[in-house]
Amino acid sequence: MRSSHLRDAKVVALGGGHGLYATLSALRLLTPNITAIVTVADDGGSSGRLREEFDILPPGDLRMALSALCDDGEWGLTWRDVLQYRFSSDGPLNGHSLGNLLITGVWDLLNDPVQGLDLVGRLLDIKGKVLPMSAAPLRIEADIVDSTGERTISGQVAVATCRAEIKKVRVVPHNPPAFQEAIDAIEDADWVIFGPGSWFTSVIPHLLVPDLYEALISTRARRALVINLVPDDETRMLSASDHIRSFHEHAPSLTLDAVLVDEDADIIWSNFEAASAETGAVVLARPLADRHDPERHDPLFFASTLRELLSSD
Repeated sequence: MRSSHLRDAKVVALGGGHGLYATLSALRLLTPNITAIVTVADDGGSSGRLREEFDILPPGDLRMALSALCDDGEWGLTWRDVLQYRFSSDGPLNGHSLGNLLITGVWDLLNDPVQGLDLVGRLLDIKGKVLPMSAAPLRIEADIVDSTGERTISGQVAVATCRAEIKKVRVVPHNPPAFQEAIDAIEDADWVIFGPGSWFTSVIPHLLVPDLYEALISTRARRALVINLVPDDETRMLSASDHIRSFHEHAPSLTLDAVLVDEDADIIWSNFEAASAETGAVVLARPLADRHDPERHDPLFFASTLRELLSSD
């Protein structure tokens, strides 16, 4: 590791939604030098409505990342609750997140997504920085196989809920621009961490932005992949080994250094280790799940494993 002390470690975390929230919640216990690079393909709920109405990046996953990086003091916890507050009414505000509206308003005032997120981050006193994956809102396309045969579906919500075998995903536009700040963060990092999260709509899309992909290949940072605790509608047909293979198929030139998995995962370990080795990675099997809710990461368990990872030679 280029940084001599753990607290100096520069870490880039890529993903979206609750998966990235879990990673950031654990990382902020270890280092303040965190950059979250967040998916911008959401087309459902509050984010989808604001995206369509204002022609902006969907703010929801960015809001989640900002919330995860809030400090644990009274100020941070209060603003986290403010950001996550969701309106419930019979009118047009129903379902909207207050944080989504705040981000949208700041963007409209500043006309700069990165500066806007920095301003909200300062208001929340976050540890780290939050950046969009692309400067343009993206649409996910997926080639799937289901009872009707092979077909292509479009949209993040459609892909996330398809409950079919997903063969490959693409983003539209096919050559979206990346923010220079995201490229610089990857090039300057000690570690880059992918996942956990919705596999084909939050994790894989980062590999499909050409400028990000080239930076991920060329960076001197070490790279780790975190395997989800449980399958979802996107991955119900994938084994843990298939997750790694699909990652490699979408990013054949990208090697990994480590794959993190819960030590109690119900997997065929020999196959999993072999799939990890094909990407150049060693397996780090440790307790990651909340003992009371095995579908959620325990922040302290996760932080302990990340501490071991970031401190490794």
